[in-house]
Amino acid sequence: MRFMDPQHLPYVVREHRRLFPDGFFARLGPGFLSSYTGLYLTSPHALAFIAESEGRPVGFLVGVTDPVLHRRHTLRRHGGKLLTHAICGLAVRPGLLLHFLRTRLPRYYRKLTRRQPPSSPPSPTPPTPGPGAVLAHVAVADEASSRGIGADLIERFVAAATIAGCGRVSLVTADSPQGAGPYYERRGWHLVGRTATPEGRQLLTYERLLDTPSWPPGWTRANTPGAPTVR
Repeated sequence: MRFMDPQHLPYVVREHRRLFPDGFFARLGPGFLSSYTGLYLTSPHALAFIAESEGRPVGFLVGVTDPVLHRRHTLRRHGGKLLTHAICGLAVRPGLLLHFLRTRLPRYYRKLTRRQPPSSPPSPTPPTPGPGAVLAHVAVADEASSRGIGADLIERFVAAATIAGCGRVSLVTADSPQGAGPYYERRGWHLVGRTATPEGRQLLTYERLLDTPSWPPGWTRANTPGAPTVR
């Protein structure tokens, strides 16, 4: 297990498109997905791990430790590049373009133009400390399943999020027999809500509260406060 390098992007993009083919970003094509996934390697508010066996990748995980700051970083530093890849992907996929105009464009516009609400008096109940981390995607190759690789990737992300000062971690999984809900429930995650994608796919949101830092074996603090390294 180690941090993901740019050399791993072709594998991650290929596996992402294979395992999550219905995702909107995956349907935009490998060019957009490679550019988008690469943000997890460069953003100071994101983490990307790779699992290897005999020198080749067999699993990966990407997530963010502060979604608001990660989104801001993405728009300011890489927004133009992502937009170019998205336009190219939509231009050669007219059906997807029409779907985007009908379902996603209004939502994205509302997010980008949303005004910040006026400040309110402090709540007498203290909020959950720290930002909420989000585990975006985790996947393990079929030939490496049932070896605890997925659980190890998740625990490393949880540990890193804890050290980064996050108070909780959340994720979404499909609300279907193929979803991973029971897997997460067995590992202490709690169902906190249900949502739906613009395409109508039903999703379950799970959350795990974090407490004191707990480093996986072989980990230590790096020179940058809050950043984990693998020895």
